[in-house]
Amino acid sequence: MCGIAGLALKPGERPPVEVLDALTRALAHRGPDGHGHHVQGNVALSHTRLAIIDLVTGDQPLHAGPASLVGNGEVYNYRELRAENALSCVTQSDCEPPLHLFRRDGNGFAETLRGMYAIAIHDRASHHVVLARDPFGIKPLYITETKQGIAFASEPQALIAAGLVAPRLRAAALHELLQLQFTTGAETIFEGITRLLPGETLVISDGAIVARRRRAALPEGGPETITEEAALARLDTALEQSVDLHQRSDVPYGMFLSGGTDSAAVLAMMARLNEKPVLAFTAGFDIPGAADEREAAARAAEVAGARHVTLNVTRQEVFRHLPEIVACMDDPAADYAIIPTWFLARRARQEVKVVLSGEGGDEIFGGYGRYRSAMKPWWMGGKAMRAHGAFDRLDVLREPPRYWRDGIEAASAAAAMPGRTRLQAAQALDVADWLPNDLLTKLDRCLMAHAVEGRTPFLDAGVAAAAFRLPDAMKVRDGQGKWILRQWLAKHFPASEPFRKKQGFTVPVGAWIAEEAERLAPLVAAQPGVAEIARPDRILPLFRAAAGKREGFAAWHLLFHALWHRRHVEGMPAQGDVFAYLAER
Repeated sequence: MCGIAGLALKPGERPPVEVLDALTRALAHRGPDGHGHHVQGNVALSHTRLAIIDLVTGDQPLHAGPASLVGNGEVYNYRELRAENALSCVTQSDCEPPLHLFRRDGNGFAETLRGMYAIAIHDRASHHVVLARDPFGIKPLYITETKQGIAFASEPQALIAAGLVAPRLRAAALHELLQLQFTTGAETIFEGITRLLPGETLVISDGAIVARRRRAALPEGGPETITEEAALARLDTALEQSVDLHQRSDVPYGMFLSGGTDSAAVLAMMARLNEKPVLAFTAGFDIPGAADEREAAARAAEVAGARHVTLNVTRQEVFRHLPEIVACMDDPAADYAIIPTWFLARRARQEVKVVLSGEGGDEIFGGYGRYRSAMKPWWMGGKAMRAHGAFDRLDVLREPPRYWRDGIEAASAAAAMPGRTRLQAAQALDVADWLPNDLLTKLDRCLMAHAVEGRTPFLDAGVAAAAFRLPDAMKVRDGQGKWILRQWLAKHFPASEPFRKKQGFTVPVGAWIAEEAERLAPLVAAQPGVAEIARPDRILPLFRAAAGKREGFAAWHLLFHALWHRRHVEGMPAQGDVFAYLAER
């Protein structure tokens, strides 16, 4: 897990040392264990390292013949790749096999990689720079085109900090953020900064993009014919293999444990595979009536023999640290789950450098309630995915957001491949945008803010192959999603109570905002980033009503945007609590 950046410039251009240094400094939090550069002609690569695998010889850049590589993430099947391809490696790094595969297979080198990665390779023989990102988009990579050529980095803020692009906002993406809480597709919220798409490999020559290819995250085809017994056996094998691979580490690891089925499955499999007690971290909240998962998580941890660490996240702590929490979300996702994730990562870093989590379980196994609605045709009460936005019918914004569903509709059309059911199409839609641009961005930024590596064993080619093409009835049954995963838990870990009603994960941020409405609303209303999009006279009533679900989402989105805009557009360092930060002029 690291930060990478680079410059692939036009002929005759030379990478400025000050730009490369600025990129490296801006990514130092992602890799506090070391850094390295590769500069050759009009190409430069930079790497900041968080040492997880091969602590002795795993520094980057890595070199083989005329090719040099920097990588962010983990290629979990690196041992198998070495053995199966008879690769002659000089290090134990998980990123060296991809370098040798590139020399042998060219731009198709990533097809057999199993893991999470963003990789940059400079091939001096062809004068190409090749960028590749894992199929689920677990690890990020961003690109900007300048007059001199192409620049790329693990985070947009690095490109901005290096002076390669200005922090100007795209109106369409801002509307998406306000309504959806994330942005879609390749375009980011910043003009001139794009994402390398999940599964994409991109080739740069002489400072220009000359080729692209994609690797799909999900298998093609509609539901297969399989018995429940065979499906459970196949799932058990896939989960065991994936969790085993995701535990490969030369440093201590633990997991994030909620009270739900996804993390319970990860815990059960980790307990099966580890001789020592699993170290599990759970967060809860200090407000009556809030969904608190600590009790259910504690029961599961006790039965699994895990060492269980719990956190109490208070309103005071949240408001004290919220500016720096939001600041880490440079590619903005206004997901309130950033709050417990950030605090969990801070606590976990005291003992481990790696955590496994249950992200992706709902998308792979069909867990969300919105899927059950999407399965029905419209004349039976079915609804389009994400048909409503956070500010609908609230009369808060100066103008109704326009075209904010364009990205979702385009992704929805692409997800509805021939043969797929409505459920599969809904799952594929979430895998295309919601997963990489919200959940995985949240996990990446909140953990890397504390130099912790997050791993997601459900987001694995083997697990996707075992689960995605199962019949709809093995995913959704009797009004509950993730039926096959619940059946697996009932068999292997019944203490997790897999068939109890899904609680859903909520953070009482709306109630916290309502309690501080009189103090907070005027500060938010006065922010330039908010004043240009919202009616100032409507913010205090909204914040007063923020204990309500709809009002709470909208109030949180405005507070998030106020803090985010102050840091990433206005350039104000995230210092002080939320009140002092918003009041500073």
